[in-house]
Order: sequence, then structure tokens, then C-alpha cells
Amino acid sequence: MARERIVVRGIVLRGTDTRESDKILTVLTPGGKLRVIAKGARGRRSRVTAATQLLAYSEMTVSEGGEWYFLAEASTIELFEGVRRDIELLSLASYFAELTEAVALEDVESGPLLRLLLNALYALGSLKKPPVQVKAAFELRAMALTGFEPLAECCAVCGKPEPEEPVLDILDGVVRCRRCKGAQRGLAMPLTPGALAALRYVLYGDEKRLYSFRTGREDLQKLAEASEAYLHAMLERGFRTLDFYKSLQVPETDQKG
Repeated sequence: MARERIVVRGIVLRGTDTRESDKILTVLTPGGKLRVIAKGARGRRSRVTAATQLLAYSEMTVSEGGEWYFLAEASTIELFEGVRRDIELLSLASYFAELTEAVALEDVESGPLLRLLLNALYALGSLKKPPVQVKAAFELRAMALTGFEPLAECCAVCGKPEPEEPVLDILDGVVRCRRCKGAQRGLAMPLTPGALAALRYVLYGDEKRLYSFRTGREDLQKLAEASEAYLHAMLERGFRTLDFYKSLQVPETDQKG
């Protein structure tokens, strides 16, 4: 009996070579995460090779077979060449893919998460947004979309709309004044007023303009430090691709020298 075919749009989060020329793909679609077998994808005459690359966004025709889907046809929509031509951008984008795979679920509506990733790649490769800004915004919004949104509207302890010497409590998942101890269970990351404004913009702003905020250098650095610490605390894990991305960073002192 022939398997029913469906057409989906999705982006490749991970690809693993198997057998002689096949690949096993993890693909994020608006309907959730799919595990897809692409037979012959690494063959010389394969018509789906481009669409099975990491971070390739494509329209795919697949057929379901138990826990797996089988790729029948695929046509690329966007390969994000601006990201692929730069090793640092590609390594950061690979981290975004690994993070997305970690938080995405199968058979769970994932349209906002897919748009978040696509817009991040566009912001890096086409709009040339600062990687540190895109990274911080992506991490925080990804946490918000997957149920880990920090409470940032006011101090969670005293209720002040503009917390004094604001901090992000990464275990309690709240913003508070530095002197408002709250549960005091763990690490609190300091925020400048500008960093707090940027954090609120990322959490509550329009997804189409997520990567368009402007803030000072120190503000952005505080936001970046807080976002990464918060993500690690919520997910309780590290990421191999993030470690590699960091290994490529040139220390500021070296850049000046």
C-alpha cells in the first residue's frame, strides 16, 4: 500500500550521514519537529542534496512510515548564503539550530519558533545585525516561546515598575531590584536600565522587529550575559555548537592590538 504524501515547509536542524548515501534529518516545520530519512541524498545525482543541508529551508514532499518520514521531493526556498560564507556566523547559526532542536517537540505547533529561527538567520546574513544582539534576542525569545519566559514587567518582590539596580534572577525567572532579596535561591545577573528595556522589548515586542532594537554597548553586553546564563539555568545543559562559536571569538584586547 502506497504511503500518503504530504507537503511541508521546514528547516533542517541536524543531518546525520547513514549507510552509503542516505541522511537522517531533523526538520522543524510549523507543525512540529520531524525525523526524516532522505534516501540517496548524498549521491552525485540526487535532486535533494541542497535541501538536506544544515539550515536549508525548503518545501518538502514526505511520506509517513511509523515514527519516521521519508523524503520524496524537495525544493529549496532559502539557503542563507550570507550566513554560510562566514565561519563565525555559520557557527552561531548552528548553535541556534541545536538550541531549537533541544526545545522543539514533535507534533506540537511550532510556527512561532520556526519564524524566530528564520528571522534570526536573515538578521545575521542579510541585515548584518550584530551577532551578540541576535544571539541574546534569540535565546530569550526561544525561552519565552517554550514556556520559560522570565517575568520582567516590574520588580517581582516590591512591584516597582522600574526596579532599582535591576537584576535578572536566573533561577526564579524574574526581574527584581538588587536589594529585594526574594527567594534568593541563586545567581542574579545585573542589568543596566538599557539592558532591562532591551529585555522587555525582546519578550513583549513584535516578532517581525525582534532584532531591530538599539542599545548601548554596555547594555548589550549585560543583556547577552544574562540571556545566556538564564538559558543554561532553565535547560540545565550546555551546547557543543556554542562552545565552538565561542572558541572562534577574538578577545577585545587582541582586536585592539
